Amino acid sequence: MNREDRREISREYFSRERLAEHHFRSFNAFLDNGMQQVVDEKETIDTDIGDKEGQEPVRVDLGNVRITTPRVREADGSEELLYPQEARLRNITYSAPVFMEMTIVRGGEEEEEYIVDQSETKVGRMPIMIGSNNCNINEFSHEELIEIGEDPADPGGYFIVNGSERVLMTSEDLAPNKILAEYDSKYGDEIQVAKTFSQRRGYRALVLCERNREGLLEVSFPSVSGSINFVTLVRALGLESDEEIVHRVSDDPEVVKFMLENLEAAEVETTEQAIEKLGKRVASGQGKNYQLKRANYVIDRYLLPHLHEEGVDEEEVRINKSYYLCRMAEACFELALGRRDSDDKDHYANKRLKVSGDLMKDLFRTALNKLARDVKYQLERANMRNRNLSVSTVVRSDVLTERLEHPIATGNWVGGRSGVSQLVDRTDYMGVLSHLRRLRSPLSRSQPHFEARDLHATQWGRICPSETPEGPNCGLVKNFAQAMELSQNVDDEIELKRELATMGVEGIPGVETPGTQPADD
Repeated sequence: MNREDRREISREYFSRERLAEHHFRSFNAFLDNGMQQVVDEKETIDTDIGDKEGQEPVRVDLGNVRITTPRVREADGSEELLYPQEARLRNITYSAPVFMEMTIVRGGEEEEEYIVDQSETKVGRMPIMIGSNNCNINEFSHEELIEIGEDPADPGGYFIVNGSERVLMTSEDLAPNKILAEYDSKYGDEIQVAKTFSQRRGYRALVLCERNREGLLEVSFPSVSGSINFVTLVRALGLESDEEIVHRVSDDPEVVKFMLENLEAAEVETTEQAIEKLGKRVASGQGKNYQLKRANYVIDRYLLPHLHEEGVDEEEVRINKSYYLCRMAEACFELALGRRDSDDKDHYANKRLKVSGDLMKDLFRTALNKLARDVKYQLERANMRNRNLSVSTVVRSDVLTERLEHPIATGNWVGGRSGVSQLVDRTDYMGVLSHLRRLRSPLSRSQPHFEARDLHATQWGRICPSETPEGPNCGLVKNFAQAMELSQNVDDEIELKRELATMGVEGIPGVETPGTQPADD
């Protein structure tokens, strides 16, 4: 291959579309599917109308959501297409209207339901990424871009909010729903810990299974103070017999020996006793019925939430949770026996990157919840005043708009993170490209974190080894390598399970292997 050919390939690879492609792909996926997924998760807005006697209950069903291209409303009430350069010069936000189907339904289980009002209404405005599919200049030619005052070489991949160009920083995070085994740093090699960041619908719960100095397993998870005995928890989930618990952890003789120690120190013998024990922990001092109800709610809601599946029996979900905990216990024992090494948190296989679309999905979820609370309040107020309930009067579009624009304008994101959105570095063209391909670690800048700041072998070909700031951000703010390709995560687990089943993998929960009965395991 001669120099000219290499130059042509390089020019093609580092074209305008390629440099910020990971941002475009992620944001377009969010607009095409992510927004609708968040709305489908929410599904309905329940109200307190109907709590009083003689009132029929009222709820709002959410339907399809769609988004147009950026528009601006002028003083005379007319709406026109908005271009990025105009948004910059007029200090306005380059955003598009969001429309959603909403249906107000009156009636419940006892009464016959009927629709009070149904319409597609504007629920707010969404900032649009420059160069994405919904951008007005997406398909423009070189000459057309020059004509409207745009730079044809501008890579896009950023937002314009109140006239300022803001880029969303790609964020590094530990991989969710994956078991990581390590030693507790406080106690050296004495305590082994298996942990998983269980994530579902934006909710993230850290579940820890640790083997203490006495060799006993304990589990801790959100909403329960302290830790719970492992055997008590798996029995509460439905694994009752000693034999079944041991078999689910491992058949290895040395691991079985460890498990028998745990079973000898068990506090309970049956599932009922285990639920009672858990109830005393989560609702001490309350009545027995409330304790049982609270214990069931806690293990269904807060323990390993990623194992919840729509339409799957609650009992089956609990058994799957107990199997998962047994796998975590096995990881602890393997670490104690030296059968496996401690997992490396800095290995890139144990990390995931949150790009623009993922960050916007988190933001849209909280904005929709805020809108839902406002719609509920407006409906209840209109009902109290005996007004007609209609979709157009109960939706205030500025509620959603404000919750979407403010974090991008300030960088203060949901979940208490700051610096997620930054002003685009316009020092020079290379500065812009560097900023669009930058990623940041969530670790604190004030702590040493020597290992996290070091170059790791798995960064080869993915992360640039030399471009990082000096000072407190060194090694925590990184940049993508030139020819880096960012693969997009596929969330459809059902499709993955079916694909594995067609390849002959047996025993996949909820999936029928071709030519066999549905798996029980």
